[in-house]
Amino acid sequence: MNAVLAVRQYVSKMIEDSGPGMKVLLMDRETTGAVSVVYTQSEILQREVYLFERLDSPNREPMKHLKAICFLRPTKENVELLVQELRRPKYSIYFIYFSNVISKSDVKALAEADEQEVVAEVQQVITKEYELFDFRRTEVPPLLLILDRSDDAITPLLNQWTYQAMVHELLGINNNRIDLSRVPGISKDLREVVLSAENDEFYANNMYLNFAEIGTNIKNLMEDFQRRKPKEQQKLESIADMKAFVENYPQFKKMSGTVSKHVTVVGELSRLVAERNLLEVSEVEQELACQSDHSSALQSVRRLLQSPRVSELDAARLVMLYALRYERHGSSGLPALLEELRARGGTDRYRKLVSAVVEYGGKRVRGSDLFSPKDAVAITKQFLKGLKGIENVYTQHQPLLQETLDQLIKGKLKDSQYPYLGPNTLRDRYTGLWGTACTGSCPWHWDIPGTASATPTV
Repeated sequence: MNAVLAVRQYVSKMIEDSGPGMKVLLMDRETTGAVSVVYTQSEILQREVYLFERLDSPNREPMKHLKAICFLRPTKENVELLVQELRRPKYSIYFIYFSNVISKSDVKALAEADEQEVVAEVQQVITKEYELFDFRRTEVPPLLLILDRSDDAITPLLNQWTYQAMVHELLGINNNRIDLSRVPGISKDLREVVLSAENDEFYANNMYLNFAEIGTNIKNLMEDFQRRKPKEQQKLESIADMKAFVENYPQFKKMSGTVSKHVTVVGELSRLVAERNLLEVSEVEQELACQSDHSSALQSVRRLLQSPRVSELDAARLVMLYALRYERHGSSGLPALLEELRARGGTDRYRKLVSAVVEYGGKRVRGSDLFSPKDAVAITKQFLKGLKGIENVYTQHQPLLQETLDQLIKGKLKDSQYPYLGPNTLRDRYTGLWGTACTGSCPWHWDIPGTASATPTV
């Protein structure tokens, strides 16, 4: 399910159902963030939404010529604020939508507050207001797969090398916004940038690619920009010249902003990778996650723990990975590694987290074996992969989720590990639709994109 598309369609339906005319979108803090992720301001302005307000803002001016579309969470605070709003309405009419169901007592409170009868519509119960959610229906009924994070404590500890994942891990993303104010020598207009696959074609095409490919594509983007850049000596000798310049300028300006943004982001990622020695750190992480040479792994971890270029966080993550991988090894070097963490002069917090992560996702807790192939086919694949060699040592690891989804699609998930609710077995549900098991080419087959917690197949 595409969560961004779902929210976008929901907001679109709110706007459409309110009819023509000028509108204000009245939201709370969380729904404001949600809408800002799925719609740009220019896009939503084209839908006759000319004003964006927070319900908890105390200084809103009455504007009786505007319709109000309220998109709120059904919290006690929001209901109380909405009651106050309806008692002294600032807009001509109200269409009220909630992000979840609302109790009958809250609906009654809103109805009693609507003395001036300005509320045109209130949506709450999905089963009763089914037409509101009709656009979400699909030919294949959705399946809710419930997983336990403790089954795979390895994947979140690994450095990832896709564009989106690196930005998330090294810079941080909040509502599609990245804070670059700490970047050395950053210009004022680049202190905060927006990365959105909905509105940034370069990001949409590159977000799941590996970092090495991003560098090449950034170079191509800059070369394309240079070719399209208007010549400084361009002469505007006629109305046609001026018209052409004005028509091309917005496109040029947009491309200029895209180039500046991505060059800055990729440049900062490169600086952090070098500063924190992440290439070498990641290689050892992959060795811990995918190989079984204890002596080599222990030596590699100890070498990096003694390096001043390795951050305290990265050092602790290496020890956590070692602890999970070799927690029951007869010659475990974990006590010595914990002592080396202490000798680095860091806080006790990370050393305590090592034991905590084993307690959370260790062998005693896991429902599956993270480190050994589970059947003859998997063993053969691993053997052939070893003979062929690894093309990219930084992306050897594949998350458990990938294998789980693959088994689900093929109808091979064990009922003992994944009990189900429903009239049919999982095998019947996903093979009976097409008559045969999925081979990867059926309409609903998908690949796992790279995210902060999953590495794509390379």
